[in-house]
Amino acid sequence: MASRFLATNALRALRASRARPTRALRGLAAAVDIQAPVTELTTLGNGLTVATETHPSAQTATVGVWIDAGSRAETDATNGTAHFLEHMAFKGTKRRSQHGLELEVENLGAHLNAYTSREQTVYYAKAFRQDVGTAVDIVSDILQNSKLEEAAVERERDVILREQQEVDKQLDEVVFDHLHSVAFQGQPLGRTILGPKENILSIKRADLDNYIKTKYTADRMVLVGTGAVDHDELVKLAEKHFSSLPVAAKPVQFGRTSGPTTSFIGSEVRVRDDTMDTAHIAIAVEGVSWSSPDYFPMLVMQSIFGNWDRSLGASGLLSSRLSHIVASNNLANSFMSFSTSYSDTGLWGIYMVTENLINIDDLVHFALKEWTRMSIGPLDVEVERAKSQLKASLLLSLDGSTAIAEDIGRQIVTTGRRFSPKQIERAVDAVTTAEIQRVAQKYLWDKDIAIAAVGRIEGLLDYNRVRADMSSLTY
Repeated sequence: MASRFLATNALRALRASRARPTRALRGLAAAVDIQAPVTELTTLGNGLTVATETHPSAQTATVGVWIDAGSRAETDATNGTAHFLEHMAFKGTKRRSQHGLELEVENLGAHLNAYTSREQTVYYAKAFRQDVGTAVDIVSDILQNSKLEEAAVERERDVILREQQEVDKQLDEVVFDHLHSVAFQGQPLGRTILGPKENILSIKRADLDNYIKTKYTADRMVLVGTGAVDHDELVKLAEKHFSSLPVAAKPVQFGRTSGPTTSFIGSEVRVRDDTMDTAHIAIAVEGVSWSSPDYFPMLVMQSIFGNWDRSLGASGLLSSRLSHIVASNNLANSFMSFSTSYSDTGLWGIYMVTENLINIDDLVHFALKEWTRMSIGPLDVEVERAKSQLKASLLLSLDGSTAIAEDIGRQIVTTGRRFSPKQIERAVDAVTTAEIQRVAQKYLWDKDIAIAAVGRIEGLLDYNRVRADMSSLTY
């Protein structure tokens, strides 16, 4: 009954839309475009950037600080400090005890969270409209006034070590850590976010305090507010709570890499484990930075290959040519294409999982042959399909104030600006078949690769044999 009711109403809506004059539809479209939320930016005197996107109908808001500092800003000796500090942020401040902080957040019905990546550290809160001021106060307090008590530091070591054990059980995380370690070996991007066990056991309060003093500076931070926020009010809150932030002697400019340029190294790491039932293999070439003019063409090319999982009901009906090859020959359990960007470089490639251990060479061969085919010329239809799928993925991911805040914070920290959803849509639409061929020739054709493989990988051929597939056209 419900389905019939919905179908009937859908037909009525369709008939009604047909009956409306074209001019009215154009007017509505124009009105919607005019009223689209705008990202407002203000930079305070100390260098702190305030960014907001107001949604008048929203009842909740997300406010948080995106910091241009993560594990990449550490040294070999202090690797793991940024993540350790994230844990300590919730252990109490000079104004709030740990219990008091937890109770205050619960009483507000708010959500407080943080995370660390290779290039960023983020602290954010989601709260009701009327509690935005309190949420900003809490975020600023844990950022600037964490007590970092010795006893709490010692207790947290065990927590982080247990987290590390859990991460080690997630094979995709393990493989991608290995992939970074070989692609960027001996460089900051090659380190893990959690750091090695010996560092977790040896990091001291002084290391945490020094990281705050040197990395938590106003010029590295963006205070973001989305949803039920007012830009001018958030600027006033920023002036009230963040005016005492230190300023770096040499301020950082968002979108510009500081320090030595990262070098991609063609190499491999293999961790064979015959107790496992599957092989996990990641292969990547050097990708593009966030601000590269080839960023969107590389995303579209990634979308052409897409993701595939045989456990999904429609796995045999997916559009990519690679998915048909893999599915029809039972070559893998799943594969996932990826395009990971950083401030000055990136990784572009594919992650494959298979229990068909005797045909690993075929799996790798056909995956790289599809890469090579892009250099010869992809089909117009698959480029257009990939563009539609990519736009849907990118735009649907901006669902809710927290997702929008993530998008704004990450974009400003990494590029110095924010592409609106409409600009993203236009940038993807502008990608042509010829551009896909161009970037494939530039980044894929006969290029060095990084390989990370874990598990039953005895069937994975020699690196040089795999590398040769990058310039071979034979199927």
